[in-house]
Amino acid sequence: MYKIAAVGDRDSIFSYAAVGISVFPAETPQDAVARIRELAGAEYAVIFITEKLASGISAELDKYRNSPVPAIIPIPGIGGSTGLGMENVSKAVEKAVGSDIIN
Repeated sequence: MYKIAAVGDRDSIFSYAAVGISVFPAETPQDAVARIRELAGAEYAVIFITEKLASGISAELDKYRNSPVPAIIPIPGIGGSTGLGMENVSKAVEKAVGSDIIN
């Protein structure tokens, strides 16, 4: 059975453990890349990653963009949203329907 993980700074992801999501603290982009690779090779279908870390490892995340598993989803960190998550949703919608219908 597939699992769900959250990667990011401890303060931003700690609460996800309360709903059964596996949490993997990562403070640097290098830590995040190692965690993503580890989780992608395991049975994790969804990986949430804080926007701050995701923005620093975009080349690594691009490797998984067209794969059905894992889905890597940027989430706001404790400091708030950087807009990266919504930008990714807009790109996905535009790719799917041929036009940006969100903005």
